[in-house]
Parts: sequence; structure tokens; C-alpha cells
Amino acid sequence: MKTTIPSVKLMEHRWHLVDAKGLVLGRLAARIADILRGKHKADYTPFLDTGDFVIVINAEQVVVTGQKVAQKRYQRYSGYPGGRSEQSFARVKEKQPERIITEAVWGMMPDGPLARQLMTKLKIYKGATHPHEAQQPTPISDALMRTRKVKA
Repeated sequence: MKTTIPSVKLMEHRWHLVDAKGLVLGRLAARIADILRGKHKADYTPFLDTGDFVIVINAEQVVVTGQKVAQKRYQRYSGYPGGRSEQSFARVKEKQPERIITEAVWGMMPDGPLARQLMTKLKIYKGATHPHEAQQPTPISDALMRTRKVKA
């Protein structure tokens, strides 16, 4: 018996809608990474793009547990001497809430070119509206997200 490799050209990539309101960041990011990679499908192949598109709305309402609001820091480096900048979780959540989810999902993806390709299928928006209505995304319920909501 031979192992069959799915054809990426024939594969159907669906669109999913996730409302991040009140969801825990790490659990949300883990589930999004699974959907982007295609681990929820029967024909999952680790070295192929078998995943789906994910739209995340209400990014500014994501929740973290413990003392992360006070302790978590986000760093960037420009490449120049003295070019490292650091921001607190609260400041990033206020200015760029999309970055919080992007970096959490990016940390859960495999290294290499495939991860960069998969990250292009992640669309994150501040607020409850998004420009992807034409793709008819299917909403993912909290039960499928395998996560619990936390009271803000």
C-alpha cells in the first residue's frame, strides 16, 4: 500500500471567522495555528499548505492570564546599533492589537518558508468589521476553539 500525497492544486481552502472577544491569547493562537497548518483536516501533510484562511475580529479584546499585562514585553530591532525598542503589553494592545495575535501565532508556527506562506492566510482586524464578506467565512464557535472565555 502506498502513501498518497494530497494535491495542493485540488485542495479547497475555506475561510473561518474567529471572534477574539474575551478569549485567552495563547489558546486562541494555538487553535489558529492548527487551522492555518491544516491539522484539523484528514489530509494534513506537514510539508504542504493544507490549511485554511483565518479572519480574526475584535483583536483588541483578547485576554491574557496571570501577570502578563504588567510583565509581558514586545521587542523589535531595527538592525542598527542602539536600534532595539521595547514596548509593554498594555501599550501594544492600545496601539497595535493585531500585533499581539500575530506574534503569538507566529511563535507557534514551524520555522522556514512554509510558515511565512501560511502567515499570509491570517487576517487580523481591530473591531467587529472586516472586508472579507465576499469569501463567506464560517464562524468558529467557542466550543471548536477549545478555549474558555475569561470575564474581562
